[in-house]
Amino acid sequence: MRLRGLRALAWNGGALYVSSGYRLFRLDPGAGVPPAPVGRFDARPWRRATGRWRPTARLFRDGFHALATLPDGTLVAAVAGAIVVLRAGGARFEVTHRVTRGTRPLALAVTPQGHVFWGEYFSNPHREAVHVYGSRDGGQHWDIVHTFAAGVVRHVHGVVYDGFADCLWVLTGDDDRESAIWKVSPDWRRCETVVEGSQQARAVTLQPTPEALYFATDTPAEQNWIYRLDRRGDLQRLAPISGSCFWSAQAGGRVFFSTAVEPSRRNTSPLARLYGGSEADGWQQLLAWRRDRWPGRLFQYPNIVFASGRSDRGLLAATGVAVRDNDEVTSVWRVGAA
Repeated sequence: MRLRGLRALAWNGGALYVSSGYRLFRLDPGAGVPPAPVGRFDARPWRRATGRWRPTARLFRDGFHALATLPDGTLVAAVAGAIVVLRAGGARFEVTHRVTRGTRPLALAVTPQGHVFWGEYFSNPHREAVHVYGSRDGGQHWDIVHTFAAGVVRHVHGVVYDGFADCLWVLTGDDDRESAIWKVSPDWRRCETVVEGSQQARAVTLQPTPEALYFATDTPAEQNWIYRLDRRGDLQRLAPISGSCFWSAQAGGRVFFSTAVEPSRRNTSPLARLYGGSEADGWQQLLAWRRDRWPGRLFQYPNIVFASGRSDRGLLAATGVAVRDNDEVTSVWRVGAA
């Protein structure tokens, strides 16, 4: 299935949430149900205007960038400059938090209790303290739940909930001493590093499984790799990848990673690639998409974006960004059991 003009955001059971600009839709790809409108965010008029044309939408980073579905049906999303919330049964997202450092978090994490967490992602050249925010009332109010002291990290790449260990994983960067994977209790009273201190600990995304965690690195300075970190803390290097990884997913008992095309003396591939694998089958490159003609520094670097969460029907959803023939096209594939 190919859906033009739509960006994959999140799975919720068999339903896939996708967006077009500041409008959100839901569909059931497994049943062939077309997209149905869910709600919209009333962005500022100039953003609504730029969001209608793909080049300007890319230039100004318009639209939804992350979406979390809560157990009570509330939807929490990240847009440029704000965290917005759509209550169950509502029609419009409302701003509940203004992002003052950086433009938006890279990801949102949700616990089974409906608590939502995200970390600050901003340039931070002076290495100021960095905060993690949380909401325990459906995204209506946000508090600082943890602070990394000044000089400890540059910023937070991601926060991931792990239902197999009932914990959170926080991914930080960027320099060697700032790059780490932190294991955190859901109440944020315990926070410890599990992998740290090198570019091979620099990651943006992570996938928990019952036996292990899988992550891929995000470094412009070294070869990037897919890793397996088992529950005892043993780290295993699995396969090389062609560039920095910002997105991952699971479907059909397999784990998937994608690579971006960013300027780097070490990672020079002009292709955004998708990799997938499992313990039984190993790891393979599954597809490669070439960058389009628009300058990446202004109009976004080529990438392949996965929907967050997991389909209960073994489906994988991914959207091309700044790639030929697949820019803002969402593809949905059925993945066979590993």
